[in-house]
Amino acid sequence: MIPIPTLHITLLVTHLATQEEVDLAASVLAQVEPSLVELLGGRDLVLPFSGISHFRKEVVFVGLAPGQHRHTLDTVAELLQSHFEEQGLLQRGTRGFEPHLTIMKLSRASNLRSQGVRRVDPALYSNYTNKFFGDQTVERLDLCSMLKKKQPDGYYYTETSLQLGARRRSEPDEAELLRVSKRLVEDAVSRALQQYKQETLQNGGGPQAPGNAEETVTKTGTTANSTTDHRK
Repeated sequence: MIPIPTLHITLLVTHLATQEEVDLAASVLAQVEPSLVELLGGRDLVLPFSGISHFRKEVVFVGLAPGQHRHTLDTVAELLQSHFEEQGLLQRGTRGFEPHLTIMKLSRASNLRSQGVRRVDPALYSNYTNKFFGDQTVERLDLCSMLKKKQPDGYYYTETSLQLGARRRSEPDEAELLRVSKRLVEDAVSRALQQYKQETLQNGGGPQAPGNAEETVTKTGTTANSTTDHRK
């Protein structure tokens, strides 16, 4: 389950090996500001979050409702990617942009994996497939480190930020997201244990703890949460 303060939308991921590259990335972010100001035209970028889906049943996320905001966000991501590529900070041909708000990631849940949980059954959140969670006004783009210690509030260490608009006026239903995330974890554990017990009885064997699986850890990154992120 992803902690609420860590929630973000990743615009691009890259590896910055030296402080010089971090400084260059910060300057690139500042250089993009005039283009973003022109793109937004004084308007706030408001993202409506709706529905829950998954990537390969291993990552559960809240998606964006369709609309003009998606085109604007795509353009923001393209601007950043092109500027980072020009400065040699991002490899050309990077995978396509798919904005999402991750709320659960099995690669970060070693306790579930050790209990044999390998997939999150979509039936667990079927009641939320079309649920509207609320609007979020994008306040800034952040250049974040995925390696450095997180801030006291749980958010990523931020190298620099680019402010986009007025103060936040509305937020997604954080309490509802937290309830859904907790329920997904509880149901996944329950199903895994039930399946394990049934298999044990069917095989006529005694209790045997499921083997521990290696936890996948992302090692490089740049995100944007209402942001932009770097290194994991």
